[in-house]
Amino acid sequence: MYAVIVTGGKQYKVSEGDTLFVEKLEAEEGTEVTFDRVLLTGEGEAVTVGAPTVEGATVTAKVVKNGKAKKIYVFKMKRKKNERKKRGHRQPYTKVEIVKINA
Repeated sequence: MYAVIVTGGKQYKVSEGDTLFVEKLEAEEGTEVTFDRVLLTGEGEAVTVGAPTVEGATVTAKVVKNGKAKKIYVFKMKRKKNERKKRGHRQPYTKVEIVKINA
């Protein structure tokens, strides 16, 4: 069975046992999180598409880790003006493991 969920403004296709990195969630490590915005569920040939979400469908996941991604550098420069800006950014994430899909 698989499902398409929305979290952090992004859509993810998940099935039971998958681990994925999502935008940071306000949850401690080891706790369970429920995603209720399920856009689509499917098993084999049977597919249920929501309008916009599937009624009563939820996806339960376990929070494995909270962390930050590698640092990226943003460098802006205006030539001939001696104007330069260098900034670094580390995007926070939450690693989750899909436990159960309730459709």
